[in-house]
Amino acid sequence: MSVSERLRNATEERRARTELQAGENFPVASRLLPARHRAHLLNVYGYARLVDDIGDEAPPGERADLLDLVERDLDRVYAGERPELPVLRDLAETIVARRIPAEPFRRLIRANRQDQAVTRYATFDDLLGYCALSADPVGHIVLHVFGAATPDRIRLSDKVCTALQIVEHCQDVAEDHRNGRVYLPADDLRRFGCTEDDLTAAATPTRLRGVVALQAGRARRMLAEGAALTCGLQGFARVAVAGYVAGGLAALDALERAAYDVLAGPPRPRKARLLAEWSRTMGRRRAA
Repeated sequence: MSVSERLRNATEERRARTELQAGENFPVASRLLPARHRAHLLNVYGYARLVDDIGDEAPPGERADLLDLVERDLDRVYAGERPELPVLRDLAETIVARRIPAEPFRRLIRANRQDQAVTRYATFDDLLGYCALSADPVGHIVLHVFGAATPDRIRLSDKVCTALQIVEHCQDVAEDHRNGRVYLPADDLRRFGCTEDDLTAAATPTRLRGVVALQAGRARRMLAEGAALTCGLQGFARVAVAGYVAGGLAALDALERAAYDVLAGPPRPRKARLLAEWSRTMGRRRAA
């Protein structure tokens, strides 16, 4: 069976699992949004998950070719042609209905290509550059889904999405390292006296907890700035974005509650905390 045939078969199975998986990523919004919005978000999630799975789980020697295949299928969508992959056929419905530009989808592919070549980031600014490819485009797409994409909203969305990506990096230090990647900035690790061995310990050394806490603090500040996005949104767009912000805040609370011990197991937010943060975020009002 060829690489492309395996990918087509895998996308059929992945499409069937999308709704279940997405429940973990949209724990509030997915239950409150009407079917039309939910379907579009699930289509977007299916595409992002497919690209990430190729970058993380496909045989290393096949990843570049598989990403090429997805990009060619994306080209077909924007050329008005029928894509080969089921996930791209689903996505095409959303792209056409919501008039979403191609660039955010292409940037997600570029992020996964970068993951194949870059496994360490020297500085926090370098990491922000990666997040501009791997995280921020998702916010752009979500705003387009709701017909709410404006330059000011996109700027705030970038704050939220980058913060959420950094939080995920904090939670998944051990898993990322097992995959050969470190998303904690090298200069921060060096400043706290961390070595590569610290990333493989059974429990997180104090010095490594300091690095994680530093990243979490940066994410919290960005999330606080970006949370103003919800004040300028109405209706279901506000519900969805408030859910993402709440998820980030609840995850930060989980990290703090675990004293930033991320190697013993990824700290995950409690449902009650998530709902409380969602309610608080929904109640925000624009500053006078």
